[in-house]
Amino acid sequence: MADLNETHDPDLDSWVESANDDDCCFPIQNLPYAMYRPEGEAEYRAGVAIGRHILDLRKLAELHPFSGLAQQALDACRGSSLNELMSLDHEHWSALRLALSRALRRGSSLQQALQPLLSTRATAQFTLPAQIGDYTDFYISKYHATTVGSLFRPDNPLLPNYKWLPIGYHGRASSINVSGADFARPAGQVRPAPGSDTPSYSPSQRLDYELELGVFIGCGNALGQRIPIDEAESHVFGLCILNDWSARDIQAWEYQPLGPFLAKSFASTISPWVVTLEALAPFRTAFRRDESDPQPLAYLSSEHNTLNGAFDIQLEVALSTRKSRAARHDPHVLARSNLKYAYWNIAQLVAHHTVNGCNLRPGDLLGTGTLSGPDAGQEGCLLEMTRGGKQCVALPWGEDRSFLEDYDRVIMRAYCQKEGHTSIGFGDCSATVLPAI
Repeated sequence: MADLNETHDPDLDSWVESANDDDCCFPIQNLPYAMYRPEGEAEYRAGVAIGRHILDLRKLAELHPFSGLAQQALDACRGSSLNELMSLDHEHWSALRLALSRALRRGSSLQQALQPLLSTRATAQFTLPAQIGDYTDFYISKYHATTVGSLFRPDNPLLPNYKWLPIGYHGRASSINVSGADFARPAGQVRPAPGSDTPSYSPSQRLDYELELGVFIGCGNALGQRIPIDEAESHVFGLCILNDWSARDIQAWEYQPLGPFLAKSFASTISPWVVTLEALAPFRTAFRRDESDPQPLAYLSSEHNTLNGAFDIQLEVALSTRKSRAARHDPHVLARSNLKYAYWNIAQLVAHHTVNGCNLRPGDLLGTGTLSGPDAGQEGCLLEMTRGGKQCVALPWGEDRSFLEDYDRVIMRAYCQKEGHTSIGFGDCSATVLPAI
């Protein structure tokens, strides 16, 4: 786990003036990574966000401005994805972060060399930050699991295993796309209508979003090698926002006995920016488990993880529609939640995923599952918010929704705030639902 160091100093300023604005998502204390293409250029390359700009790491590596581990890590940013950088270790990632922080600070001797390597973030195009070989989606919010469970099993919403192990399923990596990539409404089989024994085939009428975070694996583990709980976070490169879209009507028909399949595999959307665990160090918090609940088994528990294993990351999901955009209404915030409400934490997901000897690889993605909170207004999906579609959500421009309609756009954001520290953000994760093909 990364400790606080000079890169987290709230008094640091950058010579990139927009990074010093009060409402900046990407101050010098953040420095998230993405794969981007500057306006007018053909190739995607690795970049670091600083204020309203992006620093080109491929061109920076050609200047050979650093030494030792920092330069080795920078050289790993020359390719067409972040996988090579992710495959290194925490020492390399931390060395590069420190070198970039010093190079971008006000008064840096490298300012003149770095200035031509900046481009405007607003005009950039993005692609996936890494080649995602495998994708596992978990189910770590007890509040989400309880609410959804109560819709189908009012007397027994949580199954017995939920409080003992992180529930997950193997998702579809090929249909993960980056923010801004719209997708067509999925179609599939839905359960038979009352009085019929035959399912029907149609576009999904109960399309939903899921407010999640994604966890990018860094250095992996060999097949057969478990990752202990206190080493788990050293295998995590960083976090992004994740929207794991769900077709609830398709899901209701197919999910027993083997779980999600076509209801999930049609699209998942992630934010382009990956915020490193080191950047999140100021926002760590204790990982608390209710005393009435069973405590985690030994391989999922340690004193260190209990004291610092959770993160205070605030989340929000907003909606705009074709009608609202035509009338120039701002997107309507539907809910706000926080990662700290989760029943399982990031280190536990990695430890559990590998306890059977499963090998994780650089660029693999773990989803947290829907991150709902305990109170009204903290629901991470429409299924919860509308009680299975029975209660419509009223929108301020006169429409309502029980599930998503064509041309609805879902926008997710995440950010961290704490007194005495500089606030940082993850940017946006958004996509629009297009009509079924």
